[in-house]
Amino acid sequence: MSRRALLFGVACAGGVGVAALFNTNLFYALITEDVAGAQLTAPQAHAAAVEGKITLIDIRRPDEWARTGSGEGAHRVDLRRDDFADALLTLTDGNKDAPIALICARGVRSARVANQLAKAGFTRIIDVPEGMMGSAAGPGWLKRGLPVVKEG
Repeated sequence: MSRRALLFGVACAGGVGVAALFNTNLFYALITEDVAGAQLTAPQAHAAAVEGKITLIDIRRPDEWARTGSGEGAHRVDLRRDDFADALLTLTDGNKDAPIALICARGVRSARVANQLAKAGFTRIIDVPEGMMGSAAGPGWLKRGLPVVKEG
């Protein structure tokens, strides 16, 4: 890449365009919100979910679930649902203090939703920032070879 093109990318996109050209994970790191709460790696989230220590929520879209499956132990709740928070309360028997871990594709949506839920009064929201596909936080559920459920 020419120096001129590099400078143009920095000037026009504030560096995000350049990050996208060189490293997808860096791109996602630049657009992901910081999360005030706890974080888990994909293996930690898997272990805690199958042991019943957390409620793991795959917040991606149905087409994403169909393409890759969801992590074993995860509940599928599309974040675009109008009753998203109510659906989480149903899964936790109305307990806003129950530990809920959120996973998406690369940690961008889960960080955003974690912050929104904290503002809505949920007290133990946990982010899985590497997501299913990997990010700057880690290789992701799929590359780590963690079990997935394809149906339902």
